[in-house]
Amino acid sequence: MAPVTSLSHSVEQHLTSALSATLPEAAGADPLLRRSDRADFQANGILALAKKAKANPRELATQVVSHVVTGDLIEEIEVSGPGFLNVTITDGAITRNLAARYADVDRLGVPHSAAPGTTVIDYAQPNVAKEMHVGHLRSAVIGDATVQILEFTGESVVRRHHIGDWGTQFGMLIQYLDEHPHELDHKDSQVSGEEAMSNLDRLYKAARRLFDADEEFKTRARRRVVDLQAGDPHTLATWQKFVDESKIYFFSVFEKLDMEIRDEDIVGESGYNDMLAETCRLLEESGVAVRSEGALCVFFEDVKGPDGNPVPLIVQKSDGGYGYAATDLSAIRDRVFNIKASTLLYVVDARQSLHFKMVFETARRAGWLNEDVKAHQLAFGTVLGKDGKPFKTREGETVKLVDLLDEAVERATTVVREKAVKVGLSEPEIVENGRYVGVGAVKYADLSTSAVRDYKFDLDQMVSLNGDTSVYLQYAYARIQSILRKAGEARPVAHPELELAPAERALGLHLDQFGETVHEVAAAYEPHKLAAYLYQLASHLTTFYDQCHVLSPDNSPEVVENRLFLVDLTARTLHLGMALLGIRTPDKL
Repeated sequence: MAPVTSLSHSVEQHLTSALSATLPEAAGADPLLRRSDRADFQANGILALAKKAKANPRELATQVVSHVVTGDLIEEIEVSGPGFLNVTITDGAITRNLAARYADVDRLGVPHSAAPGTTVIDYAQPNVAKEMHVGHLRSAVIGDATVQILEFTGESVVRRHHIGDWGTQFGMLIQYLDEHPHELDHKDSQVSGEEAMSNLDRLYKAARRLFDADEEFKTRARRRVVDLQAGDPHTLATWQKFVDESKIYFFSVFEKLDMEIRDEDIVGESGYNDMLAETCRLLEESGVAVRSEGALCVFFEDVKGPDGNPVPLIVQKSDGGYGYAATDLSAIRDRVFNIKASTLLYVVDARQSLHFKMVFETARRAGWLNEDVKAHQLAFGTVLGKDGKPFKTREGETVKLVDLLDEAVERATTVVREKAVKVGLSEPEIVENGRYVGVGAVKYADLSTSAVRDYKFDLDQMVSLNGDTSVYLQYAYARIQSILRKAGEARPVAHPELELAPAERALGLHLDQFGETVHEVAAAYEPHKLAAYLYQLASHLTTFYDQCHVLSPDNSPEVVENRLFLVDLTARTLHLGMALLGIRTPDKL
């Protein structure tokens, strides 16, 4: 199907033509069109043009209006205030545009990006042999939604999960497993994610106790770090067992999150080991990095510590070891020169912003990033408890992600069960919908907040049917499905000849903004704006329900069909929009 030009864009084209006819030097000027409560749209770009042309803005606006053709698209245009233009669209134009979107089942008329590129997105970064906690939630959820949105707009997206699978702590773990070789053996071929994490946790605690109590073991463990970094085959094979066991656990958690994580997309810190020495050599030979007290450093004039002295980015330590910077810079080289990325996107905690600022600037100085290849940190804030402090258990420990998801699903299932009899849900459907609602509630609470902001984790509010929650949106979708099931032989059909009620117009105009919203969200990496759009859509739908009865016997068959068409398109838009956020929409709730 061909993409559908939005009503706002069509109006812009009319106004731009009228501006050019009135003021030739203003050809191509932006009329600054926006939605308005005074009309369907308001344009206020004439004020700036009049100032530039030293003309009376109201007189200029009147001349522009005289060049605007009204008819199929624009019903009325008038000058308001000092030179604003208020534009009203015809009812037929609204319905025809929505009908074109409705015909495009898969995309609802949303065009692909005019200039797609290749984006490597780094998100969902758990650590090997460690439990995932609530801090991992945001990176995974924001990253996954951003992937879905970018791919939908036509971008080629390469996922990268930069897991923590390297470092000195593995010397202790590898040595312990070498001396207790059956600790990670599975009695059968299948092991659950919970069992895998239990195995890793038990082994880690035992290794730590021995490391702290036995100096000889500590010495052996430290030697193992050297063996690991040197690529000793036996040591690497033992290390791989920890990675494999951790992946069993990782995949089980991401499955709970209803999120696809593919093994080929996992390229941890170890994946760039072979590049570290060359990265350092290139930086030093180019003069981007210099030796300071034996360490290889990059200095920045605008990055200073508490003492006022410049704080360097340490690429290689004085003892020859490599830090995170060397790995991150090597990853940039791989993503730019091997994957041929045009954009590098990092969904990483805002507390690491300084590190990435320095890494990106170093890569720019080295010529790896430039006008054609850009890097951006999609920084996110902290998950807080109801008390406004970092989210912890009552004992003050970090909340396990699995526990949080299980509780969300349990709460949501209770909500679903309360309405199960009324809508005729079976027990399997209650369980399934409880999972979709619970996980959706957690995701939406995260995604409906600007990523850079902290947000409070309140499960009671998250699973509420009222307010800005995913449950409210899921319920709106399910309610439409109920109406469609009750419609009998009546089918959704667009009737452009019908006059629209105010609530129908408001709903229709908002539906027409879906494509523009998706592209704005993709361009700025702001999933919260898509969540806000969907919430407003559900709110328009609620008003429509109250003011425009769909299946009323007082309606003509054409009105019934047109209103079924409006609600069905609303359902499709909710379904697609929620899917882009990684949230499911059950047919019954």
